[in-house]
Amino acid sequence: MLESRAADGGRSVRRRRECLNCEFRFTTYERVETVPITVIKRNGNRETFSRTKLLHGLSRACEKTGLPPERLETLVDELELALQQRNGREVSSHDIGELVLEQLKELSEVAYVRFASVYRQFSGVSDFVATLEGIHASKTRLEALV
Repeated sequence: MLESRAADGGRSVRRRRECLNCEFRFTTYERVETVPITVIKRNGNRETFSRTKLLHGLSRACEKTGLPPERLETLVDELELALQQRNGREVSSHDIGELVLEQLKELSEVAYVRFASVYRQFSGVSDFVATLEGIHASKTRLEALV
């Protein structure tokens, strides 16, 4: 081995190697193999976690908010890592939704409300008002602490 360094944000290792017989140089990449996460849906069905599906939902919630797509990719990476680090390989869609909402609350209040309206299945204006009042109360409490 000639050289070794972290790649892909630390999720893999890139190594430059040389064949001992013919001295041919080549590169290998080592990645940690992750065990698939199973999502337990509201109706009890189980399906494999889809980062594409999560990214699509986040993209819809964040449309026209000014958040760059790269930030959403990073957010999905962070959420997926958090799910991988949990003890069990099964996670409820409720838990995923709550993790997403925690992150969105910090990034964009508009995206938070949009995502919450779909995830929590808002049925009317009163659901939006209650969510907005909750955000306002949280901000007021934080401002009082500062």
